[in-house]
Amino acid sequence: MSKKFDFIVIGGGSGGIAGARRAAEHGARVLLVEHGPLGGTCVNVGCVPKKVMWNTAQVAETLQLASDYGFGVETGGFQWRKLKSARDAYVERLNGIYARNLDGSGVSLVRGTGRFVSDHIVEVDGERYEAPHILVATGGQPTVPDLPGAELGITSDGFFTLAEQPHNVLVIGAGYIAAELAGVLHGLGSQVTILLRKDRLLRSFDHTLHEVLMEQMEAAGIRILRGVSVSGLQRSADGSLGFSASGGDSMHGFDCIIWAIGRQTSVASLALENTGVSLDDDGFIEIDAFQNTSAPGIYAVGDVTRKPPLTPVAIAAARRLSERLFNDRADAMLDYDNIPTVVFSHPPIGTVGLTEEEARERHGDAVRVYQSRFVNMRYAVSAHKPPTVVKLVTVGEEERVVGCHVIGDGADEMLQGFAVAVKMGATKRDFDDTVAIHPTAAEELVTLR
Repeated sequence: MSKKFDFIVIGGGSGGIAGARRAAEHGARVLLVEHGPLGGTCVNVGCVPKKVMWNTAQVAETLQLASDYGFGVETGGFQWRKLKSARDAYVERLNGIYARNLDGSGVSLVRGTGRFVSDHIVEVDGERYEAPHILVATGGQPTVPDLPGAELGITSDGFFTLAEQPHNVLVIGAGYIAAELAGVLHGLGSQVTILLRKDRLLRSFDHTLHEVLMEQMEAAGIRILRGVSVSGLQRSADGSLGFSASGGDSMHGFDCIIWAIGRQTSVASLALENTGVSLDDDGFIEIDAFQNTSAPGIYAVGDVTRKPPLTPVAIAAARRLSERLFNDRADAMLDYDNIPTVVFSHPPIGTVGLTEEEARERHGDAVRVYQSRFVNMRYAVSAHKPPTVVKLVTVGEEERVVGCHVIGDGADEMLQGFAVAVKMGATKRDFDDTVAIHPTAAEELVTLR
């Protein structure tokens, strides 16, 4: 006999919890199934601990600037273990908060791995649960390539278990995880090499962003190897790690190698073959604009789909789904256009809307670009002069802003407000008519000529 619910959510990450709690708020009987720590990737091995590490590297940079501002501060003595302990304790507190919030919302929590018996029945450790609506929000996991010695490297998950700071690190990958981990480790004093299969980091971002980022990373001392196709990893007789490349080249002497080559969906344990859910060729669950899968009554949000793999995206999609299913909002759906995102690199990046290349491909000669490159006032009294770059991409005679891109100190915070403007369809004139806040870096976006 199956225990009956109105809504079953498989996956206790940010999206799954958000959807479960919203449904319960509207009176649904909700069951959440999760085998691991609550909060999923973001809370445990993603956004949250990553931001703690980024903040730590920012503190290190501030200490380096202190003497320029007249402070006699001695730097050094960073204690990786002490930070890790504090960071892990913070994450554990968040796990507890998620559990209490679920309980307070009336969501039933079952610990274990959920697998489908049929379209509307889920089994967890031999117990069966049934619901007319089931949400899959099991997220993803880091990809490790099928290469000789690949197990010698760690992933972003492994990064957060490191008990000691590595001193000579190789980061393999070109996405935001590679850029972020490389920046953090370098900021904390590690020697860092980035290995790119092609020629640049963050290839899908606006060209100005990845050009400035790579320029600044190399200027800071990060070594970037371009056009290298790894054929395997090896451990040398002295215990150090290295790689060999398809062209015959090799490099050794690393004490840590990090795979940051992408993520894959966590769907293998779900037994989706017992349902009518369709996957694409890469293993992502196919959905429509309302998060519906090909099986009626089964839905998917977050990293198991091809939508932007961002925590706020999963949360927003799940809440709208619950509004549609349990609050009579038949048209509730997430608009996936103009979703802002931040890369916590060094320097940080904030971006929303179309890149310059995408805009020109869609709108041709109707595109006009405004850009400014300057030094943030933070460095006014320092010999260190890293650039900040702000960029607006506009379309048409009204110069509607279709892209806003920032790299430099404060990009992570200033982008949220400008994302609202872009989402609302603001024009360059609207930006120009907004009085600047001086002296800030953000004012450059409303004073572009």
